[in-house]
Amino acid sequence: MSAAVSYFGIRHHGPGSARRLLEALEDLRPSEVLVEGPADLSDLLPLLASPSMQPPVALLAYPKDTPERAVFWPFAEFSPEYQAVCWAVRNGVPVRFIDLPVSWSVSGGETEDPVAAPEGESSADGVTSEDEPEDQQAEDDDQTLRRDPIGALAETAGYEDGESWWQDVIEENPAPGPVFEAVSDAMSALRERETDLPKREAAREAHMRLEISKSAKTVEGAIAVVCGAWHVPALKAKHTAKDDRALLKGAPKTRISATWAPWTAPRLAFGSGYGAGVAAPGWCLHLWQTRDDEKTTRWVARIARALRAQGQVVSTASLIETERLAVTLASVRQRPQPGYEELRDAAISCLCFGNALIWATISSELLIGSETGLIPDDVPMAPLLEDLQRQQKKARLKPEALEKELSLDLRSESGLFRSTLLHRLSVLKVPWGTPLDPGRSRGTFRERWMLRWEPEYAVELVENLVFGATIEQAASGRIRSELQSCHALGPLADLVYGAMTAQLNDAAAEGVNLLGERAGQTSDCSELLTSLPALADILRYGAAREIDTVQLGSLFERIATQASLALPYAVRGLDKDASEAMRSQIQSADGAVKLLEDRPDLLKTWQDALQSIVSEPQANRLLSGLAARLLYEADVMSPDEAVELLTRMLSPGTEVSDAAAFFAGFLEGAGQRLLYDEGLRGCVDGWLVSLEEEAFTEYLPLFRRVFSQMDKAERKRLMDALFDTVRSGGTHLIAAPDSETRWPRHLEILTGILAGENHG
Repeated sequence: MSAAVSYFGIRHHGPGSARRLLEALEDLRPSEVLVEGPADLSDLLPLLASPSMQPPVALLAYPKDTPERAVFWPFAEFSPEYQAVCWAVRNGVPVRFIDLPVSWSVSGGETEDPVAAPEGESSADGVTSEDEPEDQQAEDDDQTLRRDPIGALAETAGYEDGESWWQDVIEENPAPGPVFEAVSDAMSALRERETDLPKREAAREAHMRLEISKSAKTVEGAIAVVCGAWHVPALKAKHTAKDDRALLKGAPKTRISATWAPWTAPRLAFGSGYGAGVAAPGWCLHLWQTRDDEKTTRWVARIARALRAQGQVVSTASLIETERLAVTLASVRQRPQPGYEELRDAAISCLCFGNALIWATISSELLIGSETGLIPDDVPMAPLLEDLQRQQKKARLKPEALEKELSLDLRSESGLFRSTLLHRLSVLKVPWGTPLDPGRSRGTFRERWMLRWEPEYAVELVENLVFGATIEQAASGRIRSELQSCHALGPLADLVYGAMTAQLNDAAAEGVNLLGERAGQTSDCSELLTSLPALADILRYGAAREIDTVQLGSLFERIATQASLALPYAVRGLDKDASEAMRSQIQSADGAVKLLEDRPDLLKTWQDALQSIVSEPQANRLLSGLAARLLYEADVMSPDEAVELLTRMLSPGTEVSDAAAFFAGFLEGAGQRLLYDEGLRGCVDGWLVSLEEEAFTEYLPLFRRVFSQMDKAERKRLMDALFDTVRSGGTHLIAAPDSETRWPRHLEILTGILAGENHG
């Protein structure tokens, strides 16, 4: 080789590595910078250094014919590779990638770089059984070492985990010394025991060696190689070009498209989808942007600002004590300076009064952050973003950060198009539009939305490339994926409803078939009930959209009939929580059946099931009351029958708990009935007055719930009806003669509840 090659082994997304790398580049002043990354995407590197490019961003690549097989390479402001590229562009130095082309990644999946992988992720792989063969133990040890070489070094140095060791020695050390030489020596020692390198990793290192050799033969001056620390020994080792080319034989060939896409700080964390292995992006950004002598003070100030924003009282004296305690903890733990663990512990003690729950309210904001990257306008857009831009233009909807209400008429072509676009974006978890009062509109052709565009929605959209290249394809692909993993009828029906409102006909048809299959496999009444509301909405409002509801109508009748037959048996022996859940399901199912007015036979079957609940002695009394009220409201049960039933259920011979449950089921949500039905008022009044003090006090929360759903005017009218203060005419109830002598507070509290007052 004619040119001198310097190797800089870094940890991807390490702020300390980035700082040391910039210092080394300034000292070396190389003639070319080679960076670990897909070699066929080097043309995109100068864009990364554009003044309009705001990290975090991700390099996005995908096969032209199958964009759903997209892969991402995230970059943050504190990433050494990002800083190396920016340095090269600023100084007019050529810079390019040297790793395997993208086609290798999209054909066999991306292999994580050991130094980039999240620390601790592979700790379980190092546990071996004493009775395992020695060769098996050795193989497991090699895999653990390859995945977590930093952890191996940390263990040797007496640390419990690799993260703490790397932070102390590299990232947060104010005087680390010759970092790159030390890391190279350490990795060389670790790789001496490497016996069987995975084929893909061997190919990666072979490709990088060939690219380095190519530059060394043509470049005059020094060459800087920036790569993961684990690879440095292999790149320095002597290999013949013939052997390296042999490792690359049979390389996959795929036509690739690539661009830059915005990214977010949470997605840099290893636990959030396409992770980058950064446990605390917010802390890393703080380390990068702050001078060594100000890191502790400024972080304490950030903690104080976050706590004050949460309404916590934070004094200046407490901040001083926090910093002192953090420095003391670092000294006790033999760390060069306080890390975020010391600052966290000090903040919990001095600022959160020892309460870790207070810290938990701000930890995500501090340690992860909420930064969203920006891409220059002249950068080619990802396919989904391009499609969104086209559809926004066609729909004449401009993405704005301010909230804007939008009313749509689905009978017009433009209204239906806008609605379909917003529903498809909702399927993709891009909530540009939020429905206002969903399901409450009186018209089948009206929708109201609140629009507000957030920068991170672009990132959400890019991630959906794995499902398709257009909004329609991606939404359909995502729905189909969720359909296959969904087994409960209720959520499955919701997915079908979402597919139909988003005009995803193929996905909707697949969902309807799955609903039919799974409905035939279940006899669980609760599961059957939860599927009815979504199906009814489709059938009721399908006229506003081009939806074939014939098959769905038959399926609805089948599920509703199954639920009706199972209902009288499903309401027996339920505890409090189960009965509350069943009440909600019965109410929703009743509304769904009544919504379809053109199916009288189905409605009768359902109401017969409700009548069976009322007559069933073993039925839960809360559900008996609900069933009676639903029949009463539907005029299936006459007022006289309702009064007779309520009188019997609230009679002295009934357990107070059963009477209270029936009372709640019958009247909660329907207290207005007492205004117009004198017989019901008489039953309720007589029961309330008959209760002893202890029972009355026990059920006060129940009474409040029933009457609180009436507005102030309705409560006043009810009081007037009860105490004969309304205009003359008709028969009115008055307080029982002994109501004040038997228990003076009884009447006072009941009157207060009706007046909307609070009583203990």
